[in-house]
Amino acid sequence: MSEIRSDRPARTAPGQPVASDTAGVLARPPLLYLCSILVGSALELVRPLPFAPPALETALGGPLVFAALVLFAFSVREFRAAGTPLPTNRPTRTIVRSGPYRFSRNPIYLAFSLLHLGIAIWTNGAWLLATLAVTLLVMSYGVIAREERYLARRFGEEYLAYKASVRRWL
Repeated sequence: MSEIRSDRPARTAPGQPVASDTAGVLARPPLLYLCSILVGSALELVRPLPFAPPALETALGGPLVFAALVLFAFSVREFRAAGTPLPTNRPTRTIVRSGPYRFSRNPIYLAFSLLHLGIAIWTNGAWLLATLAVTLLVMSYGVIAREERYLARRFGEEYLAYKASVRRWL
């Protein structure tokens, strides 16, 4: 089975008001990564802080950016094929278990992180690595943890079984 579908509302404890049918994340992930890349780039312009030998820039940076774009495209394709919305501010209809979701519960976020890392290496910017580290903390606690609680409420044991069988990142 490649996906688990549910049209039922989010589960709540007896007597509790119905919970919002979204994860309630702190920030939309694409905007979070974009802001992080922009802040890191601005810091690099003000005070460049190289961290790696120049030969590494295109040898590793470019391929990481390419891999991120490919992973993103495959991940989005699976979401669309399953009929569930991508934006975190819309209700999830399906737990997607096919394609990259067989190996990572968050391949889109992994793609964004690889893109950020690839740009940091390609531009040899340590500030971009620093902003990526902060972004990963915000993603882990302010986005992914909230999404996991929401999906557990919404899909119950079905999601918990998926969560137990597939790693968060890789």
